Amino acid sequence: MTGLLAGGPLALLAGLFGLMSFVGLAYVIAATTLSVRFLARRQAAPGHYPPMTLIKPLHGAYPAMGEVLEGFCDQDYPAKVQIVFGVSDGDDPAVAVVEALCARRPEADIVLVVDGTQHGSNRKVSNLINIAARARHGVLVLSDADIAVAPDYLRRVAAGLAPYGVGAVSCLYVGQDDGSLWSRLGAMALTYGFLPNAVLGKTLGLADPCFGSTIALSASTLAEIGGFQAFADHLADDYEIGRAVRARGLAVAIPPMVVSHLCLEAGGGALVDHELRWGRTVRQIDPGGYAGSVITYPLPLALIAATLAGFSIPAIALFLTALGVRIGCKFAMDRATGARSGVWWMIPARDILSFGVFIASFAVNTVGWQGRRFRVGRDGVLSHS
Repeated sequence: MTGLLAGGPLALLAGLFGLMSFVGLAYVIAATTLSVRFLARRQAAPGHYPPMTLIKPLHGAYPAMGEVLEGFCDQDYPAKVQIVFGVSDGDDPAVAVVEALCARRPEADIVLVVDGTQHGSNRKVSNLINIAARARHGVLVLSDADIAVAPDYLRRVAAGLAPYGVGAVSCLYVGQDDGSLWSRLGAMALTYGFLPNAVLGKTLGLADPCFGSTIALSASTLAEIGGFQAFADHLADDYEIGRAVRARGLAVAIPPMVVSHLCLEAGGGALVDHELRWGRTVRQIDPGGYAGSVITYPLPLALIAATLAGFSIPAIALFLTALGVRIGCKFAMDRATGARSGVWWMIPARDILSFGVFIASFAVNTVGWQGRRFRVGRDGVLSHS
């Protein structure tokens, strides 16, 4: 590091970026270590398995959708399970997927709701409101359409919800690609960036996450926080639901498990738009913390430092160290999660893209979502742009 700090203004700037990279390396190592330990924990089985209604808002279809949705029918769960799918348009291709699933699994308790009623700017929440009216059981488990789960998913959700004082359960997730380049890059961002950052933030009390990958709560708790109607205009609806649960004095539990988020971006534009929306959402929730997360990009920071330092020996050494740490993080997360979201030689491209999205997110006040663009207010409320 001392070799980066000597010299004129450029060298001092190089030293600043080098210092941030060095701090970032310590952060990445800590986040990865905590994640590995957290996911290795064992869950105690609950004393009771309540009947559950799974709520799945759908919009559009993708090639593996039938298989993914069928995974919710294949749950090893010793109580009744109802699955309610919902679309806002009868011509939505997801309707055919659900109808085919019903034909394959006639024994499953499946309901399809087709209702275009809009309750606010957030179209997913409008869908949730329409779906929830058909739920029959006292525990609701909602998850996004692109989430895939293992057969023990509901057992582990029930275990997370069982302790006294827990008002909701949410789940960490890894990225699952479809084999294409942009999908793989999207999956890598989740498994090797989002996941360890989320675990470290939760462990240190720096964040109180609640993810759309899973939100499980009782119908009574949902009613107490105003129902889904209370979140009909919010961009970060999942976070706002978690915040409302915590405001009632209840905890949002994160069990030591992961589900899979299918990364379905067909091109670079779709990937960047999706990640900008996610970055804008996090910036809305925690502006200071989001700005401070610049240190979570040690590899791009080391590259900037090396460029400013004229690729001096110390700067190159820092860059190679950062590269080695990030590749090590990839393999450690693969082992801990059982996922393999990308190949090691794509790490530099993925990290540079992530850093670019991070910088661009500070200039974004509109987001693309389900084919529409919305302006995000300072309070996180969506309005048509």
